[in-house]
Amino acid sequence: MKKILSLFFVIALFYACNNEADKASADAAPTAAAAEKSTVVLPYTVGFSASFNQDISDSALLNVLNSYKHWETGDMTALAGTFTDTISFQGWDGVTYSGPKAGLLSKWAKSRDSISSIKIEFEVWLKSHEIDNKADVIGLWYKEYDTYKSGKVDSAEWHDLNGVDKNGKIVWYRQYKRKLEEPKK
Repeated sequence: MKKILSLFFVIALFYACNNEADKASADAAPTAAAAEKSTVVLPYTVGFSASFNQDISDSALLNVLNSYKHWETGDMTALAGTFTDTISFQGWDGVTYSGPKAGLLSKWAKSRDSISSIKIEFEVWLKSHEIDNKADVIGLWYKEYDTYKSGKVDSAEWHDLNGVDKNGKIVWYRQYKRKLEEPKK
């Protein structure tokens, strides 16, 4: 019986040593891949930064998503609460604004008043914390369907960038638009 237990112990010890070696080589693999990746020379450099992580609070994401909900429901007062006192805006159509949020919201209110309903369907959101400059950006990809009071329906795919401050309020906003094709009849 002792011989069987001794044999079992030797086999178990041998198996354990081999598993540790396998684990060590598996742990070394990502390091080797990372070292190989670092030797790649890219044809471009970035003007801002290439060092990002997702270290942005969920409350900042909530604030940004609430801004879209307030636009969708037409609550301009609540929308104002998602911005800092001054804001920069770059629209998809080349319109830019930089100044007090009241000025931008005044322009947006006129546009929103012409729309009877808005439906927004999010596809992706991404929290990006720029490590070097400690800047926070939340990127959003979504489809928006606008029904105007005139009866016209407009639909588009949007990609927006929302720069947020340390309190999660929107400091700057950029938008990019691609019109959705009309369904074939």
